[in-house]
Amino acid sequence: MDLILKDARLPGDPATSVDIGIDGGKIAAIETGLAADGETLDLSGRLVTPGFVETHIHLDKSCILDRCASKKGDLPEAISEVAKAKAGFTPEDVYARGSKTLEKCILQGTTHMRTQLEVDPGIGLRGFEGVMALIADYKWAIDIEICVFPQEGMTNNPGTEELMVEAMKKGAKVVGAAPYTDTDPNGQIDRVFAIAREFDADIDMHLDFGTDTSVLDLDYVCRKTEEFGRGGRVAIGHVTKLAYADPAMMAAVGKRMADAGVALTVLPATDLFLMGRDRTEGRTRGVAHAHELLHHGVNCSLSTNNVLNPFTPFGDCSLIRMANLNANICHVGAAGDIVECFNMVTSRSAKLMNIADYGLEPGKSADLAVIDCASQHTAVSELAPVLYAFKRGRRTLTRPVAEIHRPAA
Repeated sequence: MDLILKDARLPGDPATSVDIGIDGGKIAAIETGLAADGETLDLSGRLVTPGFVETHIHLDKSCILDRCASKKGDLPEAISEVAKAKAGFTPEDVYARGSKTLEKCILQGTTHMRTQLEVDPGIGLRGFEGVMALIADYKWAIDIEICVFPQEGMTNNPGTEELMVEAMKKGAKVVGAAPYTDTDPNGQIDRVFAIAREFDADIDMHLDFGTDTSVLDLDYVCRKTEEFGRGGRVAIGHVTKLAYADPAMMAAVGKRMADAGVALTVLPATDLFLMGRDRTEGRTRGVAHAHELLHHGVNCSLSTNNVLNPFTPFGDCSLIRMANLNANICHVGAAGDIVECFNMVTSRSAKLMNIADYGLEPGKSADLAVIDCASQHTAVSELAPVLYAFKRGRRTLTRPVAEIHRPAA
């Protein structure tokens, strides 16, 4: 074997030590007493997990705070400021900024990513070209798929749909939506399902961003998912309206989504930053309680979304931090739910993206992260750092363990 990870702890079994053998970029064995022809790395009882999975992040518009104003801090301002800034984007500019964000993700143990990418007559395919170059140049460390979507509307923005179709023909793998910015939300959703059918693509929509629970686009999305037979291939992101739903409504929505096979991605940092701006006191958090929907059978993920732009002027791309932030915002205290916060940035995210070659079992790709703790619970509760990462068995990250320098006796 090429590499042995000695004395590792696996998710769900922090008391048992195993060795993980890697050969030819695949996990070859998980047992004790393994020996390697190549490198042996002693993990001293640390947690090994399949790599972290970003299900929803915007590489194309990251790192643009110096080009934008953020006075109100709300969603309309963020959309408007980015719309003005992206008129000046070039493929080279998108590549340069995107690479900074991408390398942050790699340094946090992320091995898979779905990046949301805007196309419209203002930006054309310049952002797409920049991100496609990133995909090619960083495939040694991370697998990236593009979800192309219309941030500024589709039915009210002539030429946008044609650009989305062109991007799908040129390599985008997922088709997205933002119906709350369209004059005809259902019309946009209809067109997105039609494009998905044409290209046999998964769907990932920005949806139900707001506070009014009387109207939910997710009802229509669930209906179209069943009509088109796309269960298990549709995800919706944000859905901040669910943060204002009562328990009965959450239960009904959970059953509806689970029955239709629609997954949810919650973006804690962005939703926390943008929501509650309409109030001067008693400001709301505006983050949907994903762990409650899990109890109703809905698959959920947590993701970074925006980094250093008017939608979210922060971000180190740590998905462990995002899991911890979500647990704090949503009052997650039960041990099982804290573990699920970890799952929502690993195994549940991989399921949402339909990644087949993912997991800790022989035959799967050796896309792994080593965390400085022994359990998923501790990783989330103590924000444990990632010490090593591997892509197809090749080490892509090493972070030295912190050391306290005590004075001499």
